[in-house]
Amino acid sequence: MTVATEKRLGETEVARRSLPVCVLDDEAELVEITAMKLGRLGFPAMGTTNPEDALAQVRVGACRVALVDMKMPGMDGFTFLEKSLQLDPNIAVILITGFYSLDSAIEAIRRGAQDFLCKPLDEERLVKALDELAEVSTRRSQVRALDDQLLTNFEFEGIVGRSPAMLEMLDMARKISRHYTNVLISGPTGSGKELVARAVHQMSPVAQQKFAVCNCSALVDTLLESQLFGHIRGSFTGATDTRAGLFEFANGGSVFLDEIGETSPQMQAKLLRVIQNREIQRVGSPEVKKVDVRVIAATNRNLRSEVLAGRFREDLFYRLSSLEIRVPGLVDRTEDIPILVRYFLKKYGEAYGKTFQGLTRRAQIVLLQHDWPGNVRELENVISSAAITATNEFMDVDDLPVIVRKPGRHSHSATDENWRPLPLDEVRRTHIKRVLEMCGGNRVRASQILGIGRTSLYRFLKSEPETPNGKSVA
Repeated sequence: MTVATEKRLGETEVARRSLPVCVLDDEAELVEITAMKLGRLGFPAMGTTNPEDALAQVRVGACRVALVDMKMPGMDGFTFLEKSLQLDPNIAVILITGFYSLDSAIEAIRRGAQDFLCKPLDEERLVKALDELAEVSTRRSQVRALDDQLLTNFEFEGIVGRSPAMLEMLDMARKISRHYTNVLISGPTGSGKELVARAVHQMSPVAQQKFAVCNCSALVDTLLESQLFGHIRGSFTGATDTRAGLFEFANGGSVFLDEIGETSPQMQAKLLRVIQNREIQRVGSPEVKKVDVRVIAATNRNLRSEVLAGRFREDLFYRLSSLEIRVPGLVDRTEDIPILVRYFLKKYGEAYGKTFQGLTRRAQIVLLQHDWPGNVRELENVISSAAITATNEFMDVDDLPVIVRKPGRHSHSATDENWRPLPLDEVRRTHIKRVLEMCGGNRVRASQILGIGRTSLYRFLKSEPETPNGKSVA
């Protein structure tokens, strides 16, 4: 016997030991004989004449393969197949019958059976089928191990990705981070701009200094000014004490201004002074203070278009955009979806005390067909919610939110039957209304999908004409 042959036999033996089999038949003697034969061949085997006992084994993951007789009192093979696949979508069910027909075999495969065998069992064919399953199971384990290794290799400061678009973006972030200068991060909502900002700070010469975050779209101008610049006692109603703003707090470090495109022209002028002169004034104070901070701004808007439209200061734009990092949306990096899913499964499995091996093939297909308007944030929300309700090691389609299971949304073209020309304002109003309905009226979620700040959405809704019942048309 050659070394290669010995190695192959050893691998087969190991693979068989990792494939427990449950034998289910109403004939106790046949169950015992079959289980003994499988045991001698190296397969961990158990047997029962009770379908409920076999389903209990499937439920707890005690078997990876079930050999099931088609004709049993109380539950036939097709019913067992359906119930077992509901409990564990990755269970391999081999149906056995004394009345073989091609139509029955086709129906069994269509319903999800692994194979359809005839009594008396052809031992050689059965062992061949089980060996193929054992080999597939071993390969999947190896793939999962490789995925875990890839996850370690391609996780960088909390950012996960191995697509060319992400590797190019990370390379740019590394280069920029070495220099203590202002940075603009652009990209669609939910793409991970804050993670990139944190990575830039962590790789910078001031990584040990403070990193402060401000969401510019979440605050009105008066509160935003106080948040950034601080205030003195009595400068406005409710100012019961003197407080430093984020620029003072993070002096020597970095301040991250998220959704800077949502700021008003007045606030933009004050931010320009900080960037240009490195000085601030607390609200209500005449004193000018010097600060040395790195401003990292982020936006989901096209600021060049905003400048042309007169909604964003040109001088501020050029101060910020001398170094720009573009974060790709998930639609531009679909090859990252599997590794992102792996990352979130691990994260939320640990959070909820569960162990997830992955997704079923049909669940993977559903995720790859979805168009992900909310980008990585939406994918994370999908996996986190599914992790709460999932009961098996492999998440299935039924564990995913309903909106993900629907076919992808596609834009309409001029050739669509119901298409008609509309003014842009009406197109915008209709789209916002549909997104709000899809989100069940959740304006925060709707603003994330639309790629605008909450204040912009509130402003739009407030400006909409009211219907006779007193409600906004949107």
